[in-house]
Amino acid sequence: MKAPRVTLEQWRTLQAVVDHGGFAQAAEATHRSQSSVSYTVARMQEQLGVPLLRIDGRKAVLTEAGEVLLRRSRQLVKQASQLEELAHHMEQGWEAEVRLVVDAAYPNARLVRALSAFMPQSRGCRVRLREEVLSGVDEVLLEGTADLAISSMSLPGYLGAELSTVEFIAVAHPDHPLHRLQRVLSVQDLESQLQVVIRDSGRTQPRDVGWLGAEQRWTVGSLPTAATFVGSGLGFAWLPRHLIERELRDGILKPLPLEHGGRRHPTFYLYANRDRALGPASQILVELIRRYDAEPLDTAEAPTVPC
Repeated sequence: MKAPRVTLEQWRTLQAVVDHGGFAQAAEATHRSQSSVSYTVARMQEQLGVPLLRIDGRKAVLTEAGEVLLRRSRQLVKQASQLEELAHHMEQGWEAEVRLVVDAAYPNARLVRALSAFMPQSRGCRVRLREEVLSGVDEVLLEGTADLAISSMSLPGYLGAELSTVEFIAVAHPDHPLHRLQRVLSVQDLESQLQVVIRDSGRTQPRDVGWLGAEQRWTVGSLPTAATFVGSGLGFAWLPRHLIERELRDGILKPLPLEHGGRRHPTFYLYANRDRALGPASQILVELIRRYDAEPLDTAEAPTVPC
């Protein structure tokens, strides 16, 4: 097989020129001289026999051939980086950090149990926990900035390990007009009332999930905020039972007597980053999450995991 004429470092240099908008910017980003960057790209074009960049004003712009080759090179450089990362992990034998992103609706109590059990086995491995809502979890995983993710969404191309379901209940304050009707409620009853919904934290393709039939809706940024609003008499919402167990017990919130759909049970899944192999620490954490997820959830204990 013929040896490549262009090195990975040369492809990285071309990517830097394009990503940072020019030779000077790429030189600053890569801590090299501008002349060195310019020579590297010129040498690449000579070796490949095709022009990769053209100067448009003061900016370097990809040629048609350059666009095709750069797109292919990104995957090549990514795979090389993954290979080097794998070798580093094999040498070290242990990860320095595990990045976990979790849907805010997943019970914190289960995570606390898993992480508490992980700590004495971690060998100093840090856990970076991030909380997102709905598609925000998927985005973090797909961007490659998480090693593990817990989501109720189905991710195309991923095989998730099935976890437990989380019960969502339609609730309102006992003095809310819907409860004053003192009968089974229909969709028409809900349509005239204020519904409190949780904002999807995803940036690219946020999704609306659940019933959104009320003409008036208030959107809030977190489940606890929604619970506070509804517990104060402002509207109704579907909220996780484990989050509002105390409010239900104390009579601050009361389930709505809906004829259909008063309770939902979405299933959660544990996903792993498919672009890198899980190290030993991540594998241990996966097993602990699955073990403690399978145990009964004591809703009386509702600790909060800081992010």
